[in-house]
Amino acid sequence: MNGGLIGMIAIYAVIIGLVYLFLLRPNSKKKKEEAAMRNNLEIGDEITTIGGIVGRVVAIKDEEDALIIETGSDRVKMKFKKWCISSVDTVKEQPAAEKKSLFGRKKKEEPKE
Repeated sequence: MNGGLIGMIAIYAVIIGLVYLFLLRPNSKKKKEEAAMRNNLEIGDEITTIGGIVGRVVAIKDEEDALIIETGSDRVKMKFKKWCISSVDTVKEQPAAEKKSLFGRKKKEEPKE
């Protein structure tokens, strides 16, 4: 009777571990990457908001956690909170990219010519 109870607890532990690995961990990793993207915004970056508005950052107000973007040829300026930034469309030069192998070791990727 005790063997069945221990087996059932082990199965639940495995299920909880799999839920963590496949659902919770990737979600928290994505949130960290999005926060880093929003904190690394610079004036002049092209951005897209979650509402689909595309514009260029002209001012960043850290005390309000907001930024001002300029859209279109008529140069309309709008103020948005940082959380509404969906993507940064400006292509920036990255240093030599590092890839992780299957077992978590980093290996340098050589630039392609």
